[in-house]
Amino acid sequence: MDNHPIESLMKNTMENLKEMVDVNKIVGDTVETPDGNVIIPISRISFGYVAGGSNFDEESQNQQNNSNSNTGDSQFGGGSGGGVSIQPIAFLIVGQGQVRLLPVDRHAMLDRLIDMAPQLMTCIQNSFGSKQ
Repeated sequence: MDNHPIESLMKNTMENLKEMVDVNKIVGDTVETPDGNVIIPISRISFGYVAGGSNFDEESQNQQNNSNSNTGDSQFGGGSGGGVSIQPIAFLIVGQGQVRLLPVDRHAMLDRLIDMAPQLMTCIQNSFGSKQ
């Protein structure tokens, strides 16, 4: 049995999506700054895919067209499509003996406070330790 036309539609669409979505899009190319830090962009990728179709047999076409010709072939109508969304979410900064994650989201204040908690505790301990 020959391949159904929907198979080729699905195969072409999936191959194109595969080319668009790879690991280099999630973890981007590194950038080295003059002070020796390395910046790595991190992104979120979402994609969707849909395919569908229908066979139209000659008998139903004849009824619709009021035609009496009969070739015995069926007609296929269908389509497929997909979409990709790439959204930057953070930058990973490595250098000067530390690793930091800088989120792109404006609502990441809580994350920043949690990241800074150890530094805050060290400052508080140092300030109380110097008074005694």
